[in-house]
Amino acid sequence: MSKRGRAVIVDDDNDARETLMTVLRQAGFEVHGAFSGSEGVEAVREHNPEIVIMEVDLPDFDGIEASRRIRTFSDAYVIMVTGLTDEADTLMGFEAGADDVLAKPFRPRELRARIAAMFRRPRTMTSAADLKNTCKDANTGRSPAGPASPTDPAGPASPGRGTAQESFGPRTPRTGNPDRWDFEYKGLTLHEASRSAAINGVPVELTRTQFDLLLILVKNGRAVQSKTDLAQQLRKESYDTGSYVSTQEQRTLEVHLGYLRKKLGDNSRAPRWVETVRGVGYRMAL
Repeated sequence: MSKRGRAVIVDDDNDARETLMTVLRQAGFEVHGAFSGSEGVEAVREHNPEIVIMEVDLPDFDGIEASRRIRTFSDAYVIMVTGLTDEADTLMGFEAGADDVLAKPFRPRELRARIAAMFRRPRTMTSAADLKNTCKDANTGRSPAGPASPTDPAGPASPGRGTAQESFGPRTPRTGNPDRWDFEYKGLTLHEASRSAAINGVPVELTRTQFDLLLILVKNGRAVQSKTDLAQQLRKESYDTGSYVSTQEQRTLEVHLGYLRKKLGDNSRAPRWVETVRGVGYRMAL
């Protein structure tokens, strides 16, 4: 198998599919192609790829439905590709679990850059059942099944450009200890190692990007994070690299944050957790 892993390309346009497959092969992937939504879902099930690139407009059912089905069994990165410019398609793509939506036409270099950024982020999916067990164990003080884990001593707060103060809410991180949450604030709890989130003990199903954004905001507490800050941290880049963040990336972040708030049941006008600082960025609310 290729060092970069496997990729599945789903597109009913033979030329477009072959072009994408060539780009991914050149990037070091073992590549598999599919013509329709149903073929794409089965190809993902069979090959267990690290990344799926899928056209929205497919002959049997669309890429949005295919993405929903893939998300029931796979944690692969999903990039939706579309020639449509309707913002509703972009929103539906994210809601279906896509990690990114790329508008045609695009340059192969841009696609490779987006894939590289994704691969700098953890590739982990926690099932609903695992989340419920984690919440139950955390609330009862019991460790999950398996060898008992010793209690980690309190360590320094996770680094960030701002500090998550104890008076603000997030507690000292205890990453690695499965029966302790890393952060807790107003009933919202996060466990970084298992990438679990819950509100008052009830699991919250977040996409990879939604969890990453929430974790960044919680770690930085009341320090405002601009869209550029958030994009660079999602890429695992230092905030002072000066790397370019496009307008499309910033709009994509706004969409992800909107869905994050929706999942949390948060109100942007009277936020409980995620606060917008108009014209500046985002931070955790008081």
